[in-house]
Formats: sequence, C-alpha cells, structure tokens
Amino acid sequence: MFDTAAYLRRIAYQGEIAPSTETLRGLHIAHLRAVPFENLDIHLGRPIVLDEERLFDKIVRRHRGGFCYELNGLFATLLREIGFEVTMLAARFPPEKGHAEGSEFDHLTLLVRGNDFAKPVLADVAAGRGSFAFPLAFEMEREQDQPEAGSAFRLLPEEDAVRVWRRPAGDDWLPEYCFTLIPRRLSDFEEGSQYHQTSPESGFTRGRLATLMTPTGRITLSDRRLIATIHGQRTERALDDEAAVQQTLATVFGIDLNME
Repeated sequence: MFDTAAYLRRIAYQGEIAPSTETLRGLHIAHLRAVPFENLDIHLGRPIVLDEERLFDKIVRRHRGGFCYELNGLFATLLREIGFEVTMLAARFPPEKGHAEGSEFDHLTLLVRGNDFAKPVLADVAAGRGSFAFPLAFEMEREQDQPEAGSAFRLLPEEDAVRVWRRPAGDDWLPEYCFTLIPRRLSDFEEGSQYHQTSPESGFTRGRLATLMTPTGRITLSDRRLIATIHGQRTERALDDEAAVQQTLATVFGIDLNME
C-alpha cells in the first residue's frame, strides 16, 4: 500500500492535507527542498524501473532522489492519494548545443486540479536547476515571479504546445521545456527513461548530478564540483577526491550510497 504519512515525513511536510491551492504549494516547495534531483544510479550501473513500489522504496524508504520520471511519477501518486486530479504530460527540453533534440517523452511534468482551483496549474518537482518553487498558474503570457526560485516564469503558446520560459534575476528570458496537453501514463515514459540512462547524447550519462533547492537558493554537486547559490551569489569549489564526494552526498543531500 502507498504510505502517504511516510511520504509526508520524507519531505518534512506538516501542513494541512486537503486538495487545495495552499496544500499543493506547501507540498511542492517541501519536496524540492527535501528530495534531490539526481542521476547517481545511472553512474552506478543500477537500472531505473518506472514501477511505483520501487520508486517509493527508493525515494521514501531509502531517502534517495531521482530524475523527472521518478520524482514527478511518485509525486503524482501522492497528490492523487490526497485528492488532487493529476494528469501526466510529456515534455521536451531544448537540445544542448551540439546534441540532438530529445524525444517527445524527454521530460514528465504534471497538470494538477484541486477543489478550490479556478484553473489547473503546472506542477513539477523534477526540473533540476531550472525548477519553479511553486506550481505555475496555467495562464498564457502572465509573468509569475518566484523569488524562492531566483527566477520569474511564464507560459507561452508554441504551435500545438505550451513552453515554459524562465528569467533568472537580472537576465533574459530562457526557453525551458515545451509540453502538450495529451494525457499520459507513467509507462509511456519507459523509452525516454531508457534513453536517458544509456544514450551518450543524454546529459545524464555524461556526469553525476545532485541538486536541491534551499531556503536561500540552491546547492548542486556536479561530478566533483560543489556549487552553492545563496541569495543570487554563486560560489564553486572542487572536491578533493571520491571520499569527499561521498561525504558531501551524505551530509548535504542525505544520500548514503554505502547503505544500499
């Protein structure tokens, strides 16, 4: 059985439990600050399987994170258990320079409806360093400023889809992922998951990553670099060796790979 109480303890959420705007906002930012977006299993040679029971064991019981299919896939179940209506959507990020465009199922995001919602909102606890802190109102062209994420966001129509745009403080608008409104199931993302676990074109196979939103910004481990952004100020330092990497994973991200 899905253990809602255990999941809420995992993300240190102690607020009201009702399918409301306030609840969703609280769950969303709590998740981003407690569960890292990370790809460590890929570099450990451990297959990622999109099965709800296995995802719950990894993220909740073993205190791990994951990438979009895992985090948003399990978050969707939590929201449904509470009483929200959740639709999984397929999205595609812009290609990295010099790399091929990703598939239609490059990313999994969520359209959510609740009891007091005038309109659905876009929820996503797994967009990595470009994450929004709170769900986005599903209103085209409206600028939605989120100091907690250090950025403003907006949704713009793009042919038969919608694109998320992000503007970091003091910067220009950047295109993030583009999504359609076709309802999907978690199993639809198996091919995308396999691609990101195995393809040399995927950024997930080219380096280790763990990142968390914090109350003052964000903390990120990128291979052996620890990057901290505090109130918009970025600092970076190299970690000496693998032992320092493992210690950082344990103390900063709550991940102890030696216990698995």
